[in-house]
Amino acid sequence: MQRLINIDNGGTLTDICVWDGQDFTYTKTLTTPFDLSKCLFDGITKASEAVYGAADIEALLHSTRHIRYSTTQGTNALVERKGPRIGLITDDPAVVAELRSTESEASLFDDLIGGRVATIDPRADEESLSFDLVQRVNKLTTDGAARIVVAVGDSGGSDERLLRSILLRRFPRHLLGSVPILYSWEFTADRVRSRRIWSGVINAFLHPTMERFLYNAEDRLRSHRVKNPLLIYRNDGASSRVAKSVALKTYSSGPRGGLEGTRALAKAYGLGHVLMIDVGGTTTDVGSVKNGRIADERRGSVKGVPISFPMSDVHSSGIGGSSVIAVRDGRITVGPESVGAAPGPACFGFGGKSATITDVNLLLGVLDPTTYLDGDFSLDAERSKAVITATVAEPLGVSLEEALLRMEAAYFATVANAFADSIEDAADTTIAAFGGAGPMSACGAARLNGVKTVLVPKLAAVFSAFGISFSDIGQNYEAGLPEASAATAAAVHDSLLERAERDMFQEGHELASCVLQWSVVVEEQDGTLVSEIPYAYGDDPSVGTDLHGSLRLTVTAALPHVELAGNETLAPRPAVASGVRRVRSSPDQVEDVPVYSLVEQQPGATAMGPALVEGPFFTARVLEGWQLHVTAGSDLLLTDTR
Repeated sequence: MQRLINIDNGGTLTDICVWDGQDFTYTKTLTTPFDLSKCLFDGITKASEAVYGAADIEALLHSTRHIRYSTTQGTNALVERKGPRIGLITDDPAVVAELRSTESEASLFDDLIGGRVATIDPRADEESLSFDLVQRVNKLTTDGAARIVVAVGDSGGSDERLLRSILLRRFPRHLLGSVPILYSWEFTADRVRSRRIWSGVINAFLHPTMERFLYNAEDRLRSHRVKNPLLIYRNDGASSRVAKSVALKTYSSGPRGGLEGTRALAKAYGLGHVLMIDVGGTTTDVGSVKNGRIADERRGSVKGVPISFPMSDVHSSGIGGSSVIAVRDGRITVGPESVGAAPGPACFGFGGKSATITDVNLLLGVLDPTTYLDGDFSLDAERSKAVITATVAEPLGVSLEEALLRMEAAYFATVANAFADSIEDAADTTIAAFGGAGPMSACGAARLNGVKTVLVPKLAAVFSAFGISFSDIGQNYEAGLPEASAATAAAVHDSLLERAERDMFQEGHELASCVLQWSVVVEEQDGTLVSEIPYAYGDDPSVGTDLHGSLRLTVTAALPHVELAGNETLAPRPAVASGVRRVRSSPDQVEDVPVYSLVEQQPGATAMGPALVEGPFFTARVLEGWQLHVTAGSDLLLTDTR
């Protein structure tokens, strides 16, 4: 088969995973926030070197069926508020208070919209309405609006259709400087006005930033004569072409990749409840897979603001390998500030002046300065010493050695707090620890929460990129049912089917070759989900009194998926150490800790901690009292025997 390339663009590092149908080849590169296309192609170049032994980007690209790409750019744009100013046209002045009803909503409203709100009366005669619309749009653009969201009337969209016809005549799209306008009813059929408007506002904010980068990336791929399109991995677990992707659905797509990989692990090992702990450079993402199902929300939220689309139930905390560890008011704090990839931890040698857990683990002896990122560059211990002494040890009035142990303990506690509320029954919970920093802190954090089992996948360092391997090409559609009758449902069915046929053709697939799933979604008036039942053409949808129904269609064009090895029972054998490392265990004591290379161990290999396990691009710290076991799939299973 042709190769499939998966790329997960993180805040500090970008992960690249190449699958040829049998084996994975993977690598990492530093994220270049000033130009994300640079780290994208740097990563592809490095991957080609890993595949062929020498860099050959042309050969790799021409043997690839698709590139599936997940980016943090939308997340970063909202965090940094880097995007266009939004204008809002509504017919109800009360909508402003409605959109600012919580602290999170008020903050986002003020930053994205501010005072750029215009009110019109869609019931006025057409001449008056046309005049008022022109005046309002001109005022909004004069006030700085680069994009406008129109939200008038109900979710049926009749009033907005009228406004659209007027605005298209008055502001034709072919004119230079024509401001893009998004109509809330076109974007989502959600009956809850605030969610519908917020979805449109956030999408309008994210769209231009995502569009510029992704189309630039496509252009660069075309320069290499790549025929197959770049696919964007979405937060619903599917992938689609750039031209068929909604900006809002790229938000928090990386964690969804990790969840898909976690679900595959849970299935392979027969685990009932698995918590994903993805500790990257900037954040720790926590998600849950229970009984083979990814925990998600029918209506998700972005930065505490409710939206109309489903979202994985992932909680992100500002703690990662590049999080700043500092002293505030006499105590050690971890994050949420991060040094990112630039300047990075002090030991990177890029000018970083803040301490991170990467600096701590280097000085504790957990990390080998010559093998970090598989030896891509060396870490500078002297820089770490200088920064930690100045920013932590001296402010606390303790030795450097004491400071290191306190910093590690604070880091374990902060990671433990990130997933403490997600544990229902510690005895029945397995932690799937991945990301570059996850395996180093998993045992310490799990023990604080009473969790006895940690699973570190062999591809832990690139696991979210690996999880994208379970993605198919797909689209989702949903439209409201004005009335609960078979005729109405059939008419909505036909309109959705027409959209799906057009979209999947543009994705390169005939609808007849795709899998279609139809259902009727029943909600209360406030949008609370009541039920979702299968639908077949001609059915009379079962929607009760005072409830709202909509028709949902999911279309999937399958791509090949990897099969994970099961949890076979293996006879234990002693793990074979490749060396020892001097690791500090107290302020005045260091001890020789065995180091095991994961790729060199035979399935069934077992040892007791303290130990260090070196995997590709990651180091797992096995604390005293923990037992390590290499599974049939060459993953690392850790069990707390205390």
